[in-house]
Amino acid sequence: MEGTQRRKQIIQACIDRQQEVAATAKQEMDSAQQQSNEYGANVDRYDSYRTKMMRSRDMYAKQLSNANASIRVLQELLKMAPMHVADHGAIVITDKQKFFLSVGIGKFLVPYKSAPSVAQEVFFAISAQTPIYMALKGKRVGESITFNGVTQVVKEIL
Repeated sequence: MEGTQRRKQIIQACIDRQQEVAATAKQEMDSAQQQSNEYGANVDRYDSYRTKMMRSRDMYAKQLSNANASIRVLQELLKMAPMHVADHGAIVITDKQKFFLSVGIGKFLVPYKSAPSVAQEVFFAISAQTPIYMALKGKRVGESITFNGVTQVVKEIL
């Protein structure tokens, strides 16, 4: 698979993962709102159950907002061409791990179609605030980093 197609496949898998997170947050937010509404009339301004439900709703609303913001960033990265230096938007494959330097999502799986023995690849979407991002930034293929006592060699950058 050519670099551009593979890059798009990886970013799309990350977007799909964030869309799942957004859908779950929306569902939980709506559920908390519904539970609060079904609880009945507001009897006391210090009603702890209703307050708890509203806090839950607000927490899920914030998660939904963050997921949607991440999706927008990822969609912009989808338009970028493959990169040759590790920087924001690059997919960096080392001899030990696979990173997507983008937003802090964590682990996500990418279907791998060109090798039937491997059903999915594990990638880590990391934000610019993480120490491993800082260690990788500016690296090129063949260069190495040492992070937490483990040396990794950059094998590919997309």
